[in-house]
Amino acid sequence: MSKRDFYEVLGVSKDASEDDIKKAYRRLARQYHPDVNKAADAADKFKEAKEAYEVLSDSQKRANYDRFGSADPSQGMGGGFGGQDFGGFGDIFDMFFGGGGQRRNPNAPQRGADLQYTMTIEFKEAVFGKETDIQIPRTESCDNCHGTGARPGTKPETCSTCRGTGQQEVVQNTAFGRIVNRRVCSTCNGQGTIVKEKCSNCHGAGKVKRQRKIHVKIPAGVDDGAQLRVSGEGEGGTRGGPPGDLYIVIRVKAHDFFEREGDDIFCEVPLTFAQAALGDEIEIPTLSEKVKLKIPAGTQTGTYFRLKGKGVPRLRGYGQGDQQVKVVVVTPTNLDEQQKELLREFARQSGEHTHEQNQSIFERMKKAFLGE
Repeated sequence: MSKRDFYEVLGVSKDASEDDIKKAYRRLARQYHPDVNKAADAADKFKEAKEAYEVLSDSQKRANYDRFGSADPSQGMGGGFGGQDFGGFGDIFDMFFGGGGQRRNPNAPQRGADLQYTMTIEFKEAVFGKETDIQIPRTESCDNCHGTGARPGTKPETCSTCRGTGQQEVVQNTAFGRIVNRRVCSTCNGQGTIVKEKCSNCHGAGKVKRQRKIHVKIPAGVDDGAQLRVSGEGEGGTRGGPPGDLYIVIRVKAHDFFEREGDDIFCEVPLTFAQAALGDEIEIPTLSEKVKLKIPAGTQTGTYFRLKGKGVPRLRGYGQGDQQVKVVVVTPTNLDEQQKELLREFARQSGEHTHEQNQSIFERMKKAFLGE
């Protein structure tokens, strides 16, 4: 009986990448593995997928297969089903759930975890930057046992159950062949070693909790939500591994007068009716000083004026943003009779109609709404 095309077995095209082939095999292996699929033909389909993967995942075998229709027998194509380890890479479920078929050395150095710290700063501190010290609670390698967890003068012993691998192998002989399952060693909890005489300082953990004082430099121009990385200031590593990093998330308090959009600063400045009409020179507060701003005669409310270079220093570049000043004309209230008369006279001189003179207009509007 002739075999099906290996590309057809895996459900991939002939130009499929190695990653596509691996994903296809994982899907089929998970579907037809005898431990999870009790169908009568599951074992045969699992064997077929495994054989196809062994050929197509090997560049030399795949080249021979593409050229001659079969892999070079000297390369060990196929392989018998009975008596073999179903995993191919080790425990197949390790491959599905993160192991990728590779065994992790439990005694290898491991990098420490990263930490996150939220820092709240003032508006102007974000603009101009600041330096400060913060206290970070973190785990560090125990100075007494140098991270081994064992009492000074002793050392951890290799686990006799897993012989230092951190994994136990459970072998089952079934009608489909020999199945090997790998599990975390129950004796050492996957560490590969056992500490019989524990350090009195860390009680065998190899780590201790400490408050770490760290000097932090906040760059000028940082914005709300920015994240700063302080290399090597995270949790301590294990078995000589490097420490993780510290990530500082910046939160910026709102300002009573200024608002920020990118590198520009916005503010609103009130103008009297006379200032807007006649023009004036007013004093404007900026982030660093007070400056003079000339208001032209006839300025309308909502007009923006730009103060070049009075914004936020650019975090990734040169120079600064601008300050945008919005002027708002404030309508006078609580006028006395003399002031009102002056405004009426102004209106008459300008050919304008006051509210009292425009009653007829409102009457006409009313009639329009009523359809009269």
